[in-house]
Amino acid sequence: MTDVLNELEARREQARQGGGQRRIDAQHAKGKLTARERIELLLDENSFEEYDMFVSHRCTEFGMEKTKMPGDGVITGWGTVNGRMVYVYSQDFTVFGGSLSETNANKILKIMDMAMRNGAPVIGMNDSGGARIQEGVASLGGYADIFQKNTLASGVVPQISMIMGPCAGGAVYSPAMTDFIFMVRDTSYMYVTGPDVVKTVTNEIVTHEELGGASTHTKKSSVADDAFDNDVEALAALRRFIDFLPLNNREKPPTRPFFTPVEKPDPSLDTLIPDNPNQPYDIKELVYKIADEGDFFETQPDFAANIVTGFIRMEGSTVGVVANQPLVLAGVLDINASRKAARFVRFCDCFNIPILTLVDVPGFLPGTAQEYGGVIKHGAKLLFAYGEATVPKVTLITRKAYGGAYDVMASKHLRGDVNYAWPSAEIAVMGAKGAAEILYRSELDDPDKIAARTKEYEDRFANPFVAAEMGFIDDVIYPRNTRKRVARAFASLRNKDLQNPWKKHDNIPL
Repeated sequence: MTDVLNELEARREQARQGGGQRRIDAQHAKGKLTARERIELLLDENSFEEYDMFVSHRCTEFGMEKTKMPGDGVITGWGTVNGRMVYVYSQDFTVFGGSLSETNANKILKIMDMAMRNGAPVIGMNDSGGARIQEGVASLGGYADIFQKNTLASGVVPQISMIMGPCAGGAVYSPAMTDFIFMVRDTSYMYVTGPDVVKTVTNEIVTHEELGGASTHTKKSSVADDAFDNDVEALAALRRFIDFLPLNNREKPPTRPFFTPVEKPDPSLDTLIPDNPNQPYDIKELVYKIADEGDFFETQPDFAANIVTGFIRMEGSTVGVVANQPLVLAGVLDINASRKAARFVRFCDCFNIPILTLVDVPGFLPGTAQEYGGVIKHGAKLLFAYGEATVPKVTLITRKAYGGAYDVMASKHLRGDVNYAWPSAEIAVMGAKGAAEILYRSELDDPDKIAARTKEYEDRFANPFVAAEMGFIDDVIYPRNTRKRVARAFASLRNKDLQNPWKKHDNIPL
């Protein structure tokens, strides 16, 4: 028996060594952790249960039968994060460059199946050279099988991708179908075709970082939700992030102890809105002040900054926040902001996360670039997302809510459950000056008359009371009481039950 146990330990140690010490050292020299080190940092201590440690590839082409390594380039299993179950796979770049083989793919598929059956998130740590060329179509088939599983798991369990090294070609489409993507600056990149192919086909000369680095995907393409300076920071942030999410689509978000009093007024909010209606302010100040302990996990902070999305807790429970940001483009809605917010709203609705919408929006961004880019269809994505969402929706209008953008931002007409406004709110078809110039076009030659007409329109419509008189606003609240009123609104909606008409699935305007 001792011999058998010794053999087991020897085999385990071989698997733990991956591609060997030399390759592990090379991984560290690039500023990257190994696949196993990443799992150890992410999961609670001693909670990891590994599966398929001894699996190896079955390829016999190109002399591959002479080179077999246990695990075959990916480590899979489950563990806990702050005591809550998650399934993980971590690609091991020290083994065949982390390339995907048929057996490698089967390991990933196995834990994705288990995650769906047992109702727990799937976290993938990507660090791979792509498809294993020696296996040809078998490797490509493995990718397609994973894509199919990503599709079926979507909306069932949260799927999170950590890009912690190269991710190129077909490999990028699995992360693209997951709910959130996080990258590591300077050591990770994603692209469909690499710099050499780009140069051959288009004559463009571009680096890996410029083509698909963290900066590109967090600021320009919106492929990634955030980026971190190194593996350790990324995994620490992921542990914090997972704490906001439910384990699956049948559970409500987790609750945590909270220490910020809900009943206590915050007089500073009474002066958050500047006297000058054209002067900006930071909507994040409001988000921090109504969140438990001021804890806010922002998603896509570097993309479409004219709208803010992320997670807070109120009375210990997760709430998704969508907020116009007056500091950037006056908080206007455009193509990128609409896409960003629509995807976030749909994620929240998938996983039973209530949505708080903070509104200060002057309208949609005008111009040929927006119209040619399809702002109508992209704006409709956000409209559609809010309209189909059945989770509790609380909306607060702080200042401007003009035109169609008023409708889009979780208005009462899109089944907003509780809609509040501050006394500073202005709810109208358009700004007073523009309205006066249209309504009294014949008086445009007389600036004094137009000024008087503008003042008349402001007095009549640039307030929340007309909407409140019609029942479109449930109450005009004191800014200082915002945390209390919003928290009580969500508390009243905890047992909300709303079903959409039966359908195979909807047809969102993609």
